[in-house]
Amino acid sequence: MKLYHGSNVEIDVIDLNRGRRGKDFGKGFYANPDYMQAVEFCSNVVRREGGGVPTVTSFEFDESALEKLNVKRFDGYTKEWAEFILMNRSNNSDVSAHQYDIVIGPIADDGVGTQIRRLTRGFITFDVFLEEIKHSKVTYQYFFGTEEALTYLKKI
Repeated sequence: MKLYHGSNVEIDVIDLNRGRRGKDFGKGFYANPDYMQAVEFCSNVVRREGGGVPTVTSFEFDESALEKLNVKRFDGYTKEWAEFILMNRSNNSDVSAHQYDIVIGPIADDGVGTQIRRLTRGFITFDVFLEEIKHSKVTYQYFFGTEEALTYLKKI
C-alpha cells in the first residue's frame, strides 16, 4: 500500500525522535493513503515551521505488519477513537500513552480539532462532541510509533 507524508523537507530517514508530542495517536511518524491530504499538510507544516519547501515523500507500506505487530485500528469517529485522541493529545511526555506499534484511524482535522477544543474547555459534553463530528468527512492516518513498525515502511 502506498502512503504519503507531507512536510517541509523530504524524508530520507525516519527519526521517531523528531515526532511532536500531543498528536492524535502520540509522538511518532504519520502518513496517510491520500496524496492530496499530504499535499495540504505540507502547506501547514511550512507555515507552522516558518520555512522549507512543501514536500510529499512516498512510502510503500508492507501490510503484513498488520498481522505481526501490535496494531490498533479505528474504523471511524467513535467514542473509543475520541477517548484515545484525547489521551494522546494530553500526553506531553516522550513516553507513549499506549503500547501500539501502529495505529490506523481518522485524522482529527481542523473541524474535528475545533470540536475537541470545545470539549476539553468544557463548552460541550462528550455526547454533543460525538454528535457534532459524526457527519465529518473521514480521512485516515497511519501512525508508526516504534522502530520495528518503521521496518515495514520503505521510501519509494
